Amino acid sequence: MVKVLGISGSLRTQSFNTALLRAAQAAASDELQIDAATLHGIELYDGDVERNSGTPQAVRALKQRVLASDGLLLVSPEYNNGIPGVFKNAVDWLSRPTPDMPDVLRERPVAVIGASPGGFGTVMAQAHWLPVLRTLGMRHWHGGRLLVSRAQNVFGADGGLQDETVREQLAEFLRGFARFVEQQRRA
Repeated sequence: MVKVLGISGSLRTQSFNTALLRAAQAAASDELQIDAATLHGIELYDGDVERNSGTPQAVRALKQRVLASDGLLLVSPEYNNGIPGVFKNAVDWLSRPTPDMPDVLRERPVAVIGASPGGFGTVMAQAHWLPVLRTLGMRHWHGGRLLVSRAQNVFGADGGLQDETVREQLAEFLRGFARFVEQQRRA
């Protein structure tokens, strides 16, 4: 069983990206388990806080969840053609050393997907994630891409995925990512 931690990069209650993460959990095959996380409670990175108080508890808890996973699925919105600040902030915290914990990102398999009400999905945000993931030494899966555009037509009022084509694309993406993560575990 491949265990992946999916992180929604949006704090909004009715977030299309949190809905996409829930849809990914539902679409996962029997060989893939997706644990879902949000960024609620992660404070803004502040080197003074880190120096004086150490790693905040919310960050430590998220690091523990990353360590318990075989890979990460970043479910990223796109704000102004880039990475949402709240999501980048959380990754910045995750990248910081914590004395009694190993590096949680280096060599970790990762994939990025996202949903947007716009016509181009999250193509720019996903492109902006690439140098960040490289800098952190993560193993980005390049074998697939999932950009959900016009998300207001893809998800119902209850947040459920109602577009069968997107459901199939998501399932295919997850199968490919699960194979990649499994290969990385064996390497």
